[in-house]
Amino acid sequence: MAHGAPGGGIAHGAHGAHGGDGAHGEKGAGHHAGVLDALGLGGVPATVAVSLLVALAWFVSLAGTVLTSGAPARGGVFAVALVASWAGTRVLVRPLRRLFPEDRPITRGDFVGRVCVIRTGRVTADFGQAEVSAEDGSTATVQVRVLDAEPGLTAGRTALIFDYDADGEHFLVAPFDPSPPGA
Repeated sequence: MAHGAPGGGIAHGAHGAHGGDGAHGEKGAGHHAGVLDALGLGGVPATVAVSLLVALAWFVSLAGTVLTSGAPARGGVFAVALVASWAGTRVLVRPLRRLFPEDRPITRGDFVGRVCVIRTGRVTADFGQAEVSAEDGSTATVQVRVLDAEPGLTAGRTALIFDYDADGEHFLVAPFDPSPPGA
């Protein structure tokens, strides 16, 4: 059934259709994004930012231990490595942000105006499901209804989604013939 939508809504295959942010480390995903944003390391997946941070800290600490001698000097290498890796990661993340644009999640309103295929035996004013394709190619099974009894709206037929009823959490559809006029 649907991702958290009572009575149906958008089902399996519609990425982000439930209105949440992505869960792949993008900006705005998870509780670590706020920390990374506060440090100026947001806008890229968390794995990229943390990997750069660790690699730069390792390199600076390695170079620092080679260039210094004595415990007090090497103790300062740790602090320098943390600050230098943070600053270096901030510089490197800035151009990488363009490679990871923030995706706008698919919303129910994005399906209005799209053609769907009826998947239930019939569609009535209080029953029906259809399959619709999103712009990114993913598909979703959605709850659909008609305003007036439409006897010809049965499984396999195409319909046009012309509105979304937020209260009933369903789309309103009308029969649609995809063939060009006169064909």
